[in-house]
Amino acid sequence: MEMTMLQPIYATPHPLAGEKVPLTIFDRAAIDIFVPTVRAYAAPAPSNEVVKESLARALAHYPHLAGRLVVDDQGKRFLHLNNAGVLVVEVTVSVDLDDVLVDGAISNIGELYPPLPEENVGAPVFQVQLNRYRCGGLVMGIIYHHHVADGTAMSSFVRVWSSAARAGAGNKDFIVPAPHVHDRASTAVPRRTPKPMFDHQNIEFKDGISKSYAVVPMDRIKNVHVRFTAEFVAELRSRVGFRCSTFQCLLAHVWKKLTAARGLHPEEFTKVRVAVNCRGRTNPPVPMDFFGNMVLWAFPRLQVRKLLNSSYGQVVNVIRNAASRIDGEYIQSLVDFGTVADMRGQKLQATASVAGTMMCPDLEIDSWLGFQFHEMDLGTGAPCAFLPPDLPVEGLMIFVPSGADRRGVDLFVAVNEDYADVFQQICHSLDSPTDDTEFVSARL
Repeated sequence: MEMTMLQPIYATPHPLAGEKVPLTIFDRAAIDIFVPTVRAYAAPAPSNEVVKESLARALAHYPHLAGRLVVDDQGKRFLHLNNAGVLVVEVTVSVDLDDVLVDGAISNIGELYPPLPEENVGAPVFQVQLNRYRCGGLVMGIIYHHHVADGTAMSSFVRVWSSAARAGAGNKDFIVPAPHVHDRASTAVPRRTPKPMFDHQNIEFKDGISKSYAVVPMDRIKNVHVRFTAEFVAELRSRVGFRCSTFQCLLAHVWKKLTAARGLHPEEFTKVRVAVNCRGRTNPPVPMDFFGNMVLWAFPRLQVRKLLNSSYGQVVNVIRNAASRIDGEYIQSLVDFGTVADMRGQKLQATASVAGTMMCPDLEIDSWLGFQFHEMDLGTGAPCAFLPPDLPVEGLMIFVPSGADRRGVDLFVAVNEDYADVFQQICHSLDSPTDDTEFVSARL
């Protein structure tokens, strides 16, 4: 094993070099963890030197990733763009990639990315592990801290890194696809008189009396992988009865099936925590290439009886209506809330679940369908597999473009071991179409 602290390669120093960047209210609402992802490249895979040199070139345009989280004398976190570098770990594996990669999955995935730091402050916020197999194949594990960036931002970084790698040795022809927006302060400007209009203390942050979920030993939570083919998604769309996204129709379907598998009481309520990209929802809009955090959450909610008896179209409308509430007024209210909290010296704790949490009867969904993580071509083609880590929270799920079926979707979900088998038995059964005419007005 070899460990290197990789610094960016600058043609000229970045304008933000040395800056101490305060975390915005969106950064602070994000979960305080490192997010792992794993990509596998069959031989002939890009060499370690190509990966490292292209990474160093790309980092020159993303100084936050070479910085550190630091705490000031008032106990507030900020990002110090100190050019301290990215940790790169190189490992040699004495087996062929085909020996461990089975049906697009690897059993020991937790060993393929750097160990998650015990203390987030002061650790490299971006770390890479290059696992080189006997056959020449490569598995690249990455972790990054969520206070630095959300999935949309990291997707833009992956595009630049890929472009640098494909430019070849020396990266002489490497051109950044587009300028990137790094001004975090401009995304969180309060009104002259801050006036929160919504109950953010109970939504994005904890108030100490918010609903709490049970926490159990991790061995009671089973990670399940389900593949939905392009044909399945097309049939599901047709049963919705009107134009909708792949994400919306699949979420409606999985919400129904997980709820049925759990065997919840018909009168109980269930909700889904849905990540919403706020870049295009602010007034004025934040550019899509903004590098940072701009995600909030919608909470579609239904009674179990209603959910299971509703058509797909009706459930999709509930999801859409919840997401539509995350508008410019709501986002501005959160910015004002953060300003007021700071004025009062109030410490905020994000509503993120700890490992072992049982979210039942609720769910949380992250969609990576719009990201380009699975297309990261470093010069030898896209990965043959793209994998999220094992999920530590029951009810947490991720949609990922399928590596086996480019138009299909892979679902990774953590479920209670008591109903994992039931969910796998029913997850591909489709509800019968029903008439959605009463919901026409809601769609217009």
